[in-house]
Amino acid sequence: MPVLAATPPEILAQYELVIGLEVHCQLATRTKIFCSCPVEVGNAPNTNVCPVCLGLPGALPVLSRQAVELAIRGALALHCDVQGESIFARKNYFYPDLPKGYQISQFDKPYALRGHVDIQLESGVKRIGLTRIHMEDDAGKSQHDGFKDSERFTYVDLNRSGTPLIEIVSEPDMRSSEEAFQYMTEVKQALQFAGVSTCDMEKGELRCDANVSVRKKGAEKLGTRAEIKNVNSFRFLKQAIEFEFERQVAIVESGGRIIQETRLFNADSGETVSMRSKEEAHDYRYFPEPDLIPLRISDAWLARVAGEMPELPQAKRARFLSEYGLTPYDADVLTATRENSEYYEKAAAASKNPKAVANWVMGDLAVMLKTAGKEIGESPISPAHLGELVDLIGSGELSGKLAKEIFPKMFETGDAPRAIMEREGLKQISDTGALEKIIDEVIAANPKQVEQYKGGKTTVIGFLVGAVMKLSRGQANPATVNQLLAEKLK
Repeated sequence: MPVLAATPPEILAQYELVIGLEVHCQLATRTKIFCSCPVEVGNAPNTNVCPVCLGLPGALPVLSRQAVELAIRGALALHCDVQGESIFARKNYFYPDLPKGYQISQFDKPYALRGHVDIQLESGVKRIGLTRIHMEDDAGKSQHDGFKDSERFTYVDLNRSGTPLIEIVSEPDMRSSEEAFQYMTEVKQALQFAGVSTCDMEKGELRCDANVSVRKKGAEKLGTRAEIKNVNSFRFLKQAIEFEFERQVAIVESGGRIIQETRLFNADSGETVSMRSKEEAHDYRYFPEPDLIPLRISDAWLARVAGEMPELPQAKRARFLSEYGLTPYDADVLTATRENSEYYEKAAAASKNPKAVANWVMGDLAVMLKTAGKEIGESPISPAHLGELVDLIGSGELSGKLAKEIFPKMFETGDAPRAIMEREGLKQISDTGALEKIIDEVIAANPKQVEQYKGGKTTVIGFLVGAVMKLSRGQANPATVNQLLAEKLK
């Protein structure tokens, strides 16, 4: 039974949660950070390797310029101060999938300092400070095969060893699991928009360590923290933080002492479990990497990268509100990913009604893409064709009902809406002469409803309009039908 189940809410209310996050992001490079081995997922184990990433004696690392440029982009996207000089260091520890016996990271002189992430809460905007961002290489991967004949087998795949990472270290500014969730959302979006990483959490491209502690409300001194290691889901992050909060409060309330340790989150039980005692910096025996010279980022290099930065999510959301007249909700949904925002902007540029375009992107198109298992970048309906469809409705050439009929055909074929409309005879009928013939048939076929209308029950006109629409196979212009019917029924 989890400890949190027995913790009364009135006890929890006396404590404050303090959270700092360490986010590890894989850079979207073609090769590893210190060698030319490809960064690819799905290859046979231990095939994307060389003497450098295998840690063989005499092999020397060479820093990837592309990795540095992407790291700079990440720092700028998170409003950090990029340092003119930084130093790589060896972080010594043993693990089976760490072939060198140390990780090449940055310690006391990282490439980026300070920074911030603004998160939107119900109470308003809250700024979360960043302490630093540093570059490092990733370890390999241990694969556990369970037990065979009473023996447990573990295999080591070093394809990932040497993959370039940045580690984003926040200040302990978050006070709830929701704030941590919003922070991770903003960080992920900023990195994706800046082209730093695709941030695919299922592939391990974005991982998070959460440092969690508790203290009595009003206290200034931070409590002893526990680090929850390698959380790879926003939902699991919230669950892990909430469990850890209640676990620590229960220990303190019972007179116990929080141990500084590393813990893992068990998604099946919803609990964190102890992994090992938490190391301090001196345990890693940091010292400057002797095989790498200091990294120097010139003002000219920094200015060039800054000049190539795309518009970031926060600025794009604000522009969507002012330029396209969208609601905050619309802007949030349409900037959830860079691909979403780019598709929408192209479709809006092809239409006179950007708000209607937003509704189609968030509604019908989103549903069809989800059903087909496609991302928006794979949409068979081009942005230009979606904009054209919206304008055909706006001009009166298509009714909303006919548009709903044409849209799946666009998704299936990739054809333009006008081409489908003309090929299948689905154009809206606005010609008054043609509509009057249909209306006369409906009036003749429904004398009871006509008498009811003339007797003062004007709402019955809706029935008659529906009959006209049905007889015209949905092609009659509803506005024109309403007008003609009203005139004839007088």
